[in-house]
Amino acid sequence: MYVSDSTADDEYQADQAAFVAALDQAHARSYHSYFTQYVLTDGEAGYIAVDEGDYGALPKALLDRVIDTVAGRLSDEF
Repeated sequence: MYVSDSTADDEYQADQAAFVAALDQAHARSYHSYFTQYVLTDGEAGYIAVDEGDYGALPKALLDRVIDTVAGRLSDEF
């Protein structure tokens, strides 16, 4: 990722760290879930990981905040 000096400040670094932490959590949870994991924007935490199984089909309000997805890795098809 290219970042100019004007945007590479502490706020950007904190935001990037929150995104990476939420993405890592989504990947970790995906190994133990049948459902898609979503990384969403959050006003307080910056980013959060949400399991689709927690909400059924995600409501429109949550879908609008999706930044990234990680597919669930459990399967009943053997």
